[in-house]
Amino acid sequence: MGNEERSPCGGIADIRKISRRTTRRVHYGDVAVGGGAPVSIQSMSTFSPSSGGRVVEQVLELADAGCEIVRVSVKGDPDIDALHALCNESPIPVVADVHFDSGLAVRSAGTGVAGLRINPGNIGGRDSVAEVADAAARAQIPIRVGVNSGSIERDLRELAGKEPARALCESAERCIAMMEDIGFDEVVFSLKSSDPMITVEANRLFAPGNDFPVHLGVTEAGPALSGAAKSAVALTLLLSEGIGDTVRVSLSGDPVGEVTAAAAVLSALGLRDDIPRIISCPTCGRCNIDVEGIAERVERRLLGIRKHISVAVMGCEVNGPGEAKEADIGIAGSKEGAVLFVKGKVVRRLEGDIYAGLIGEVEKMLESGSPRK
Repeated sequence: MGNEERSPCGGIADIRKISRRTTRRVHYGDVAVGGGAPVSIQSMSTFSPSSGGRVVEQVLELADAGCEIVRVSVKGDPDIDALHALCNESPIPVVADVHFDSGLAVRSAGTGVAGLRINPGNIGGRDSVAEVADAAARAQIPIRVGVNSGSIERDLRELAGKEPARALCESAERCIAMMEDIGFDEVVFSLKSSDPMITVEANRLFAPGNDFPVHLGVTEAGPALSGAAKSAVALTLLLSEGIGDTVRVSLSGDPVGEVTAAAAVLSALGLRDDIPRIISCPTCGRCNIDVEGIAERVERRLLGIRKHISVAVMGCEVNGPGEAKEADIGIAGSKEGAVLFVKGKVVRRLEGDIYAGLIGEVEKMLESGSPRK
């Protein structure tokens, strides 16, 4: 995992000193992926480009939440016609996601999208892939090759029944050979299963043999809580081993939650030091304030802000400042309201609207510069 130092007790002193896998770099618009660039956060709109205002509104929400690359489904001519306008209105790179029809992928490449996503199991044979690659080369955009357990090539299905991770890896390696033969190398690969451990094993098999950037995720992970947990398992294992250049947490429902979950994983692993951290206690009988409500409001307020700051919301002043002393700023509930603390030291009391008092102090700290300096 890199150059970890051992603590006096024999453990790892700082697991976040992760040595990342060396890869080539590609660009989705102004967002770099691979080649040592920060691990980026992706999501996917639940609306098609042809839905007009609905997709634009959602893409703007995702961008405000901190999403850095957004994918949209392209299913037919109406979506092709709408892509150019969507790309012009989106503040973040848009990737066209195309299945079954290589012609749609070819036409999408000329609309201003920042990348294409295809699946080798359903897009067609070598000639179809070559046409898509040629269109991407003309547009100077990358292709993400998505290898999913649900759409593996027919001749690999028997292997997939016995060794699903190996089948995913074999499919991806075939596509590498095809792309090299075609002469297109602006490629990002993803190997995904709905089983987090199969996802982990497949990526472990794939990563050592090449230098292509890797997109990580657990496909069809599930609803918010269980899906985020399954995704966190796979992402944490792979990212801590240096594998992964861009991520998506695939959840059923509002995709803004995907961005929040992905950001939390990257921040917790120390792979992104520009994502705010929220620390809050699980509450107990000593709790004097609405910890859950205030913490959720703080988290929503800081979505999309790219600053290194940690904010604590603690239920009582008995243990609050001490347990959250690593936080840059925080509050702890008291019978009179709450106390405000900075780096574990109480600085004053807050009365009235506790959330407003806290977020006002947080904004002052952000305006004054990084609290880590």
